Amino acid sequence: MQQRQVMKADIVNLPRRETVKPALWQALLLSLILWPAKAPLAETAAPESASCVVLLHGLGRSSLSMLALQWRLEEEGYQVINPTYPSLTHPIQELSGIAVGEGLAGCAALHLERIHFVTHSLGGILVRQYLEQHAIPGLQRVVMLGPPNQGSQMADYVDSLSLLQPLMPLAVAQLGTSDESVPRQLGRAGFQLGVIAGTTNYLPFLPGQPEGLSDGTVAVSETIVPGMTDFLELPVGHSLMMWDDEVLEQVVFFLQHGIFKRQSPPFNAP
Repeated sequence: MQQRQVMKADIVNLPRRETVKPALWQALLLSLILWPAKAPLAETAAPESASCVVLLHGLGRSSLSMLALQWRLEEEGYQVINPTYPSLTHPIQELSGIAVGEGLAGCAALHLERIHFVTHSLGGILVRQYLEQHAIPGLQRVVMLGPPNQGSQMADYVDSLSLLQPLMPLAVAQLGTSDESVPRQLGRAGFQLGVIAGTTNYLPFLPGQPEGLSDGTVAVSETIVPGMTDFLELPVGHSLMMWDDEVLEQVVFFLQHGIFKRQSPPFNAP
């Protein structure tokens, strides 16, 4: 009788010992299944993949002049809209709607709501002009390369050449340094703005050169605008600064961090 009771106890205890092992294996298997499913989430959180960058070229140029920027930004994962707009045949007020509008439409077609701008020369004025009249939902950061934010002495000179008046682009007369010029009528920057000014003049012997340090077309002092977030001078000329490796590096850095990469003390916004 005692032997039967022992055997019965053993039989009763067996399931308790055996059911522990499946529970442990199930927990381990569940953790292994769930772990790889969560890991890729960090990869899809990169802001670049969900951001649209609109490039706006300068006066008399085309989207081809911004190709180096386009390629570099695409390498970083950004979606890029690089339109060509008729800079020689319309006033600034109309150009801003045409150029900025086309860029925003391109971003909307990609269903991207985070929007950056990178501009060269006149392109920066078009963004400022547009923002005087319209809000841009989802606007993140703007980088302007050689923008005549205070007007341009070179534009004053070109506009004074009477022989060229019949051929003069409408925007040139609007880019002067008088108080009535479009850039000087625009308000302070109310958005995250980084400005890069060139300091190399490759053709100093040409007439109409701006006074002081310049990129050959726009003086460093003419690029400044109240409210800008950061400002950087680089040894580049106006026409080809969009192709300079350091400029490309700084553009990407500002879009990612909201400041330029520098060794010098931080910029104090005016």
